[in-house]
Amino acid sequence: MVRLRCRPGSATAIAEALAQRDDVGWVALGAAGSEVTCAVRSRSQEQRDDLLGRRLPRTAAVLDLQASVLLRQFIGGRGHYWAALAGTLTPEQESALGGDGRPFTERPVVRDAPSQLGEADEKLLAALAADGRASLVDLAAAAGLTPGRASRRLHALLSGGVVHIDVEIAPMALGYRARANLWLRVHPAEIKTVGRAMAQMPEVGFAAAVSGPYNLHAVVHCHDLDRLFEFTTDRVGTLPGVEGMETSPVLRQVKQAGTRVDGDRLGS
Repeated sequence: MVRLRCRPGSATAIAEALAQRDDVGWVALGAAGSEVTCAVRSRSQEQRDDLLGRRLPRTAAVLDLQASVLLRQFIGGRGHYWAALAGTLTPEQESALGGDGRPFTERPVVRDAPSQLGEADEKLLAALAADGRASLVDLAAAAGLTPGRASRRLHALLSGGVVHIDVEIAPMALGYRARANLWLRVHPAEIKTVGRAMAQMPEVGFAAAVSGPYNLHAVVHCHDLDRLFEFTTDRVGTLPGVEGMETSPVLRQVKQAGTRVDGDRLGS
């Protein structure tokens, strides 16, 4: 997780440039447009070091850079629904989509799993990213494989945890117009307890233990700023172990995991 403090008037351009990168997701503007928050998941150490160690520090408009490593994910992504959407689909609809009806479960962040992605894999995944409904015939044609080989390879990548399929939604279109990043200082002995408690809250779409001065990060969605205030003070602030919290409302979401966002609509 990366936070950039930028010169006034420059953050939008920096956010747009970051959103163009395949290894950068969840790009958001905050602090009245002077802060950029993003998630960096580079394919190699060289790619990561080039962005965080050279390109961004040398950008004149960047005044400060803070990077935190995700240590433990409590909720968010990887095929498990956001708790606020529980009950939206019928059990039959969830079954048709291949879901097991269970919310996200806590998982360690695995960093050294072998990827072994070949040229055919890259083409297959690029086609799937462009069209999540692509048939095996279309995926096979894009990758230069037979449908059978494409099916087996995709299954191997999914079952090995190298690839996951997710559904992206625009929370604003559902009435959640107050989105915020929460940066919490939690007593070390209580991080797991607080993280697991927040994972059960419908307002929380993502929560993870991170390195740095704030040791727990969360993304929350509320219907308006008053409900955001009530949520942070009455529910998060009263959790045992929470020693401090910074609330940074999102001014504009530029990109989600892999999709550009325009207000209450998802782009391409």
